[in-house]
Amino acid sequence: MEKPDNYFFENDLLRYESHLKGFTSSIFNEFNAKFDELNVDSKIEDLFAGKNVNYTEDQAAWHPQYRANTPYWPSKDLSECLNKGVLDGVLNIVVLGIGGSFEGPKLLIESLIGPNTNLNHLFITGSDPIEFIEKTSNLKKNETLFIISSKSFTTDETLETLKDAIKWSGDMNKFIAITANESKASKYNIKHIIKFDKEIGGRYSIWSDISVPAFLDSSFEPDNLLKGGNQADLDLQNNREYLEFVKTLSYSDIWLNNLENKTSRAVLSYSWKLRSFADYVQQLEMESLGKQPHANSDFKKTGQIIFGGYGPTAQHSYFQLLHQGTQDICADIIASKEDLKSLAYAQAITQAKILSNGAEDLLKAEEKINGNIPLNLFLLNKIDAYTLGYLIATWEHRTYITAAMLQINPYDQYGVSAGKIYTKKYLHDNGA
Repeated sequence: MEKPDNYFFENDLLRYESHLKGFTSSIFNEFNAKFDELNVDSKIEDLFAGKNVNYTEDQAAWHPQYRANTPYWPSKDLSECLNKGVLDGVLNIVVLGIGGSFEGPKLLIESLIGPNTNLNHLFITGSDPIEFIEKTSNLKKNETLFIISSKSFTTDETLETLKDAIKWSGDMNKFIAITANESKASKYNIKHIIKFDKEIGGRYSIWSDISVPAFLDSSFEPDNLLKGGNQADLDLQNNREYLEFVKTLSYSDIWLNNLENKTSRAVLSYSWKLRSFADYVQQLEMESLGKQPHANSDFKKTGQIIFGGYGPTAQHSYFQLLHQGTQDICADIIASKEDLKSLAYAQAITQAKILSNGAEDLLKAEEKINGNIPLNLFLLNKIDAYTLGYLIATWEHRTYITAAMLQINPYDQYGVSAGKIYTKKYLHDNGA
């Protein structure tokens, strides 16, 4: 029996529509048999039970536990910082961080705060010192607070920029470190330190105090973010329809990558608030799934190449390749139903249809498009902290089930570590 073209999942937060030609019920059932064979259900249970699912590094992954404990913010460490007056007179929050320490807070500020902010938020990722010079050139030192976000507090780019910041500021009361390595942060004479657990991976740290830069803004609702993420966790464990929805995402990702040669996926947001969502999930997926295949796995291609951005802009850059090019690509489109009559919403619906099904009646011969882009359409009822938390956690579930099906560990990142090791060797060998 063919899986219907109009397969969808819907709840009070979002609607998902599947535009995946050829992904039939029989294919879904084959993947489901592999799901049972690999005992993925028990791996999901292990994650939520706090067991050691990060088996190569011999530790748990606690991000589901963090979002299950509300109210979480403000944490004890943050409360102490605020009681010491670290925000007194502060107009500028400058975050020094990279990877998850950058992508998570940036997404939250853009999506949930935006122009309503009472603070000027800046992010400096390193390692080119010109970035620091340009972004601080118009700031006043007494109005600027630096937040150094680094789980290990050994990230080269962040530490080099920290040295520049200390020299520029001259006031160590204007520094907060957010880290799982308090002893390393203390070596830089940082007096205000907010700690989180080493069991929180960098690309999953949005649920932790790494998101303090957003919390410091009075308009942010951190507990709703956590509650939304926790609701997705509860749905994965207790809601059969939601589980089938996430399985559809994971199974089709693997099927498209391994059997249909769709090795790249464009993630496109038709909401300005979610313009950085593609950057966020790019790290989540490519760092979690970009591993060598398991020797015994049926699937030799692991993670897809993830790229994307703000849909209306993309339409005038690389959509030409999607519509008439020769590359094998699939796509995710995300839109909000907050304004059903907006141009952006109309573009999202239209592009989803013609990317996946093509169009002929209004087009000349040279204008005909391929119509061969398998596509997932996500329609959010609105964009708020609860819904964003639910969407991010759903993407994590998609990634986790995919990793379990591929028999790889989504929580290590030895490829990232290799780059750090050889950069240090180069600097040592060249006397830098």
